[in-house]
Amino acid sequence: MNQPKKNPTLVARLEPKLSRRWHIDEMKIRGGRRRTNPLEALGRSTSISRSVNTMVAEERGSAAIYARTSPGNRSNYSIEEQVNQCWEYCNRRGWSVRYVFVDEDRSGKTVERGKFQLMLEKARSGEFSVVTFWKLDRFCRSLVDLVNVERMLRQWGVELCSVTEFIDTTTSVGRFNYRNLASVAELEREMIGERAKLGLYALAREHRWPNSRPPFGYEKDDEGRLVVNEKGADLVRRVFEMYISKKSLPGLAFELNTIGVTTKKNGKWSACSLREVLGNGIYVGKYRVAGVEDYVEEYRIVSDEIFQKASETMARYKSGDAGRPRMNEDRRTMKIEKVFNTYLGFLRELAGEAL
Repeated sequence: MNQPKKNPTLVARLEPKLSRRWHIDEMKIRGGRRRTNPLEALGRSTSISRSVNTMVAEERGSAAIYARTSPGNRSNYSIEEQVNQCWEYCNRRGWSVRYVFVDEDRSGKTVERGKFQLMLEKARSGEFSVVTFWKLDRFCRSLVDLVNVERMLRQWGVELCSVTEFIDTTTSVGRFNYRNLASVAELEREMIGERAKLGLYALAREHRWPNSRPPFGYEKDDEGRLVVNEKGADLVRRVFEMYISKKSLPGLAFELNTIGVTTKKNGKWSACSLREVLGNGIYVGKYRVAGVEDYVEEYRIVSDEIFQKASETMARYKSGDAGRPRMNEDRRTMKIEKVFNTYLGFLRELAGEAL
């Protein structure tokens, strides 16, 4: 059997502190496709009985470690410390660690995590007899997913062990305790979400911007409020005027890209990015964040009249009051060349395969 690849950076951090041989499994999930219901898919496809899996796993006496950090993690739940504590726990229980599965900066509210899914596939194949983790909320936070995962692993002869909590899924009492802890983990996740919404609402009441990406034409001051950037504001006004004149989002995007005008992220303009600008009420001072709707005069960049004309122009196709304008000749030529080059590349690939 092929040995999984190592992660040199993480190995270098951990191996001086850990005595036993281990692997960081960086293999991709077979097929590379995202399952809409991964637990159900794995449950249906398994043909390995619990008794066979248990016998194979007991012979190996092997364990897998799972560690996870949340997005924007500010706690002390570092990957290194989680793995260290799990490894020491396995040593005390006499288990040899065969795999370490790591999901960094991933939310625990779903099981749609790359290494978590790979861990399930390895468990189904009988690669280890127990999955060890530092704390239950590092493993999973959704009650439904926790119960389903535990049931599935139990069918495959794989147990779950938490380093900091009493979890023994081999008994009915242990499974009952597991579900109680799962309920607490889900409650904590919901409370985190409620606190985040409350904080966002408080921010919005002060007319502050909720993220680090203010709209085109603005910057953020030290207090988090929007400040009009005059250079960007001039371009916003120009975009509104050009669109009212041209009446074509793709045509306007083509012209802006041709003359070298870029988006805020120094990217190319598209019909979608222009629609976001032309339909954003913040340019007439309409502030809408987290359920808070207010008028903020200092946020205004264009007049109500200009904004209304642009909105009516974008909506005219839906009402059937106007036909689409003829495509600019330069843009038409560019699209034809693009299609031709794509087709030519396809023919060359066919010719290469034939040879």
